[in-house]
Amino acid sequence: MKKFSILVLMLIFQLGFSQKTPLKLWYKQPSGNTWENALPIGNGRLGAMIYGNVEKEIIQLNEHTVWSGSPNRNDNPKALENLAEIRKLIFEGNHKEAEKLANQAIITKTSHGQKFEPVGNLNLVFDGHENFTNYYRELDIEKAISKTTYQVGDVVYIREAFASLADRVIIMKISASKTGSLSFSANISSPQKRKTIATTPTKDLTISGTTSDHESVKGMVEFKGITRIKLDGGTLQSTDTSLIVKGANSATIFISIATNFIDYQDLSGDENKRAAEYLNKAYPKTYNSLLNSHTLAYQRLFNRVKIDLGETDAVKLSTDERLRNFRNTNDPQMVALYYQFGRYLLISSSQPGGQPANLQGIWNHRINPPWDSKYTININAEMNYWPAEKTNLSELHEPFLKMVQELSVTGQKTAKDMYGARGWMAHHNTDIWRATGAIDGAFWGMWTAGGGWVSQHLWEHYLYTGDQAFLASAYPALKGAAQFYADFLIPHPQKNNWLVVNPGNSPENAPAAHDGSSLDAGVTMDNQIVFDVFSKAISAAQILKKDAAFVDSLKKLRNKLPPMHIGQHNQLQEWLDDIDDPKDQHRHISHLYGLYPSNQISAYRTPELFEASKNSLIYRGDVSTGWSMGWKVNWWAKLQDGNHAYKLIQNQLTPIGNERGAGGTYNNLFDAHPPFQIDGNFGCSSGITEMLMQSSDGAVHLLPALPDVWPSGKISGLKAIGGFEIVEMQWKDAKLVKLVVKSNLGGNLRLRTPNDLKQTNGTKLKDANGQNSNQFYSLDEIAKPVISEKATLKAPTLAVTKLYDIATLKGQIITLSQ
Repeated sequence: MKKFSILVLMLIFQLGFSQKTPLKLWYKQPSGNTWENALPIGNGRLGAMIYGNVEKEIIQLNEHTVWSGSPNRNDNPKALENLAEIRKLIFEGNHKEAEKLANQAIITKTSHGQKFEPVGNLNLVFDGHENFTNYYRELDIEKAISKTTYQVGDVVYIREAFASLADRVIIMKISASKTGSLSFSANISSPQKRKTIATTPTKDLTISGTTSDHESVKGMVEFKGITRIKLDGGTLQSTDTSLIVKGANSATIFISIATNFIDYQDLSGDENKRAAEYLNKAYPKTYNSLLNSHTLAYQRLFNRVKIDLGETDAVKLSTDERLRNFRNTNDPQMVALYYQFGRYLLISSSQPGGQPANLQGIWNHRINPPWDSKYTININAEMNYWPAEKTNLSELHEPFLKMVQELSVTGQKTAKDMYGARGWMAHHNTDIWRATGAIDGAFWGMWTAGGGWVSQHLWEHYLYTGDQAFLASAYPALKGAAQFYADFLIPHPQKNNWLVVNPGNSPENAPAAHDGSSLDAGVTMDNQIVFDVFSKAISAAQILKKDAAFVDSLKKLRNKLPPMHIGQHNQLQEWLDDIDDPKDQHRHISHLYGLYPSNQISAYRTPELFEASKNSLIYRGDVSTGWSMGWKVNWWAKLQDGNHAYKLIQNQLTPIGNERGAGGTYNNLFDAHPPFQIDGNFGCSSGITEMLMQSSDGAVHLLPALPDVWPSGKISGLKAIGGFEIVEMQWKDAKLVKLVVKSNLGGNLRLRTPNDLKQTNGTKLKDANGQNSNQFYSLDEIAKPVISEKATLKAPTLAVTKLYDIATLKGQIITLSQ
């Protein structure tokens, strides 16, 4: 009777679960040998990919500080003595010669950055399980638990796995429906060269080792992994390198991993003691206690935001089937799933006190991963954190913000030694050792704006939280970024003596007019970033009542920056010269930084630039790599074109390989550059938020880019600048019908809405006029654009909106209805 009940429940679970709990990724087949089919779990420090294979289960393991190398610097000491010549060559139009010299004098001759490395695999071998039925596996992102179920003969086997957010271990429980029928062996494999795998007298399975030497930097991160099994019934035996379970009812596997890493300068930790302490603290607890603590810690974060865009019969299909069908069917719940999966990945790969999510979050199985799985800071690392504030995960921004402040220390020597400047800077890439030198080659690496861009996240965190203590702690980094540019800018002799970045580039793109060289002076993205760096340093100093003379100097310098230019093709120029090619469909569209994530380009304040940005985006096309499509969702949302933004979501949620030159999505919903890069997941979650709410242009703009396929829906928990929280927002037929907003900081709430609203007590709302009095919504005025005589711009076509001002007190809840 017991066996029959389990089988019936399992059948009901498999057939009907998705309609009741749709926030699951689920599949009818194991992952096989394909890593991109496996399901990710993580707690910010430990990451694991669960393959769900029956005969040989693979649990691929990562720990956030297992990186090659050791503390090091990668500055090029020849930079400063050659800087003037490089600048001269660029001003004279000899871009290719400048690039050649930069390759010698600017690009590092030591480390091009270290690698994020895997620890290895825990392999579980189940003899006799080759012939299985009723297979099913899932990742429940409402609870952050992976589950695999199948049947062999008359026995149902269930595996549950999670990376505990409450206890710093990974846990898998394996159970069988029939007493004494669970038997398996466990062993560890690893691509690490310097490792030792062994068992202990107490039957722990261990791996210990030292990470790789890489590019002349000695590997000195020492790691220790311990696997311990707790049985219900049965016996546990060991060999020299494996554990053997026989005749158990269930087994709970504990995995603890730690390193000697303290911070980017200090490797004095005791990895053996740490790993043992984490394990010994968790091991005495019951499985249910561990699971409940984990679920509580996870849901405290995840449950802050709920989204409902509707549901169709597509929800009944497995996740890989839904992915294959998405472009040709209406599956709004798949968008909600993908949106929340992005939040799940951020919770799982970025926790306070840990390392920031890298190019692959915290999941990597290769000893030589693509691009070393580092932090590419000319877009990718920043994109990872676009959802943090707005999707109510502000605490998870902390590892990235800490990295920025660490770079503001290591980058001081780079600024001084390489460029003769005060303050700090970073180029286009960094790693766990906070390297700030230029890498890869001048075409990519001769870019000085990495520090300037990442510093904007410090300001963003303040805008959303209003935390002045944090702002005070972040101010030295904001000031230092501005100091660098105050010293580094140089007058352009052919361009009105505008102050420009030279050398600079528009990341990873080169105009044909420059003989294939990316180097130039005063490119649009550089100008936009410098404008933001100066503006945020000015605002922060004024709020903190500091450095009045420095503020005055920055204002004068800001006034000498080049304005944005609109070219002969009605496009926002990527370079100071009007040399854009309308046929250029490069994945980087860096000059649209001013549209998003910056707010320099606005539908209401700068209509010509707004329209020119749209034209640039149209020229570049929709087909692109995964992360670029994620950025495009945000841009089309900012352009208030929900249908086009949705088209990019369709492109992104397409199985990889369907279109030449395009990215897409793997079966496990990981973003495909290709290969896997996690930034596209985070970028798309950000873009979906921007479609439903924006707050960067002087008001909280609701439903700014609602596509036709989401005519009705609801969302709760989004955060807006100034501490406003959307407690509840419902819409029907593209009109707001209910809105509940909590004011966490007080101050004026300016709302832009698609239709008339009123307070629930019937009070008519006050129409907004003039500048928003809320200091968090103050906007920096940019210079008027320079427009080509050949340009024939159209005025933007914008939806009619209502603009209201509502005075709020701290903690007040405002309820509005249609």
